[in-house]
Amino acid sequence: MTTQTQAPTQAQSSVKQAFVGLQMLFVAFGALVLVPLITGLDANTALLTAGIGTLLFQLCTGKQVPIFLASSFAFIAPIQYGVATWGVAVTMGGLAFAGLVYVALSLLVKLRGAEALQRIFPPVVVGPVIIIIGMGLAPVAVDMALGKNSAYSYNDAVLVSMVTLITTLIVAVFSKGMMKLIPIMFGIAVGYILCLWLGVIDFQPVLDAPWFSLPQFTVPEFKLEAILYLLPIAIAPAVEHVGGIMAISSVTGKDFIKKPGLHRTLLGDGVATAAASLIGGPPNTTYAEVTGAVMLTRNFNPNIMTWAAIWAIAISFCGKVGAFLSTIPTIVMGGIMMLVFGSIAVVGMSTLIRGKVDVTEARNLCIISVVMTFGIGGMFVNFGEISLKGISLCAVVAIILNLILPKAKNQVIEE
Repeated sequence: MTTQTQAPTQAQSSVKQAFVGLQMLFVAFGALVLVPLITGLDANTALLTAGIGTLLFQLCTGKQVPIFLASSFAFIAPIQYGVATWGVAVTMGGLAFAGLVYVALSLLVKLRGAEALQRIFPPVVVGPVIIIIGMGLAPVAVDMALGKNSAYSYNDAVLVSMVTLITTLIVAVFSKGMMKLIPIMFGIAVGYILCLWLGVIDFQPVLDAPWFSLPQFTVPEFKLEAILYLLPIAIAPAVEHVGGIMAISSVTGKDFIKKPGLHRTLLGDGVATAAASLIGGPPNTTYAEVTGAVMLTRNFNPNIMTWAAIWAIAISFCGKVGAFLSTIPTIVMGGIMMLVFGSIAVVGMSTLIRGKVDVTEARNLCIISVVMTFGIGGMFVNFGEISLKGISLCAVVAIILNLILPKAKNQVIEE
């Protein structure tokens, strides 16, 4: 009799977890598909690699941490540059090696402890690099919002992008509960409806697309210049990963830094990023939106993220989903990006503030100033046929300056 009553209960529990998992995917969906839509990668592939990446992360961490991994904003500019310079296949090869940076940091944490990351990548290094990631994308957002290099008129472009931006701002600031976690979804929805009213959307690709189709897979190719360009970029999101794990630890009341251990979560993130790149998807990262949803719903069971991953994989094989996402006008995306890319820069600023970095101290001023100037000014350094530029150059310069410039006496005493 007991067995008969337990079975329905377990079934009901699984159904509930599946539903909550779908809800978590919905929270992540807007940001998840934003990266491939901006960079020109396949949105269905991004869904597939988000699901696979989350499952790989759970495998590496013993299915203990309730987080969801999906497309990383930090790699948008590098992917755009890589695709334009070397093509998608070579860019994917470089990103696969970028995943190995996480693995190396995982090994460092395993051998030397989590404090080793703080010593090598303090806020004065990570903060300005993240700022450059956001600020470097600002011109791209503005050009898309104004409809440059597109068939949209200036008036339509400004109207749609500003309505999209304002909608996103209103939802992000004034909404409550679950709505507050999905401002990107609301912004895209309102912008899309406005575009339908203006008659600037061709819905025919959705009608022509099959219900079932395989995502677009890309076999990576490997080129040293692309690898060297993309390797350092992984440093900033990898260090941000620590903040994400600390956030979910605070939400759940468990110290995931200790168990399963930061080295295992970094390894999971790196394996997910490398795996995504090997089949043509954008690099993965832990999603703060989903962490917020976990806090709001109080659903701390990692099985929920397993279901979210399964849903993402299942939806990735629906051809009409990818076709529909491809019809979203660039002017809608431009409105969203004006907020998203600025928020990336704000994360960098908050990193400096939380780290209590004294920007008037000569050493810190030199590091931040050089990195900002190199990044915004477009500095590059050539080594024969190999060139180091953009975020990669900024990351390398920040690390070197931090290691060679002498610290102030009060900093040495504090450490």
